[in-house]
Amino acid sequence: MRIADASIHNVLTSVVVSFIALQANAQLTKLSFAPQWFPQAQFAGYYVAKDQGFYKKAGLDITIVHPSSSISAFDYLYNGKVDVISTFLMDGLKQRAKNVPLVHVGQFSQHSALMIVSKKSGTVSTLKELNNKKLGIWGYGFDDVPRAFLRQNNYKVTLVPVHNTVNLFLMGGIDAMTVMYYNEYDQMVNYGINEDEMNTFFFSDYGFDIPEDGLYCLDKTYAAKKAAIARFVKATLEGWEYASKNKEYALNLVVKEMEKAHLPNNKAHQRWMLDKVIELIEPGSKNVEKGQLLEQDFHNALTILRNSSDAGNLNTRFSLEDFSKATK
Repeated sequence: MRIADASIHNVLTSVVVSFIALQANAQLTKLSFAPQWFPQAQFAGYYVAKDQGFYKKAGLDITIVHPSSSISAFDYLYNGKVDVISTFLMDGLKQRAKNVPLVHVGQFSQHSALMIVSKKSGTVSTLKELNNKKLGIWGYGFDDVPRAFLRQNNYKVTLVPVHNTVNLFLMGGIDAMTVMYYNEYDQMVNYGINEDEMNTFFFSDYGFDIPEDGLYCLDKTYAAKKAAIARFVKATLEGWEYASKNKEYALNLVVKEMEKAHLPNNKAHQRWMLDKVIELIEPGSKNVEKGQLLEQDFHNALTILRNSSDAGNLNTRFSLEDFSKATK
């Protein structure tokens, strides 16, 4: 009889605990988020914030949805699959300038990781020598700053579109290439080109230190979920802070996410990426708080957009206050 009573007590306890847990989860605000690319250390802060319970502590139930090679984070945002996305500042500005009701709600990257590399054994040892040469260039928001830099310096360069690898550069098919310091640059090193065999030119050293990764949502989503989105930004910053102090743990989460997506992974490369992305989050000499967009960076980026080749089709007459709710 006592055994039966104990069993009934255990069952009732389990039911009560499950009910309480369901009630707690029901009180969480659901938000879905899409980074701009496949799982990698560039997004470690989000994985950490979810795994450590920072989102849940903030009253949030966060779902992370990565885009595919054929469906972008913007596609997910516009069709209602996600509430918030991350993308480059230049990308966000371009969408707003096309009259998309896009709102900037957080700025994690405070610096540019874009750079040009060339082989010391090649024909480009200075930026002036880019004239009449072939420069490999990524699209999808990576090309705005390089194009603006080339226009400002009046360099006549043949731009060669690059889509997914650095192979054309490795094989000598182009004279130089735009890369991300935290990604393709290290890939080149891993593929066998020593660092002292490359010339490196960081756009941030030439007056083009335009921040990159930030958070965006549609205006209607912001109006409906303003408080939840603010908590999402704050909890993600906590995730990045924790990742910076617990890098091996963060890397293990990254690798787990990559394996779930059936992606090959190189932990050494992901470690490099994590280190460099964390450096980008630090404001350094910029007088701005983490998560905020510096007014001068906004104006510099908007100037680039206004001087772009398709500026005639864009509406760039909006202020920082119109564009970024992260300044509120």
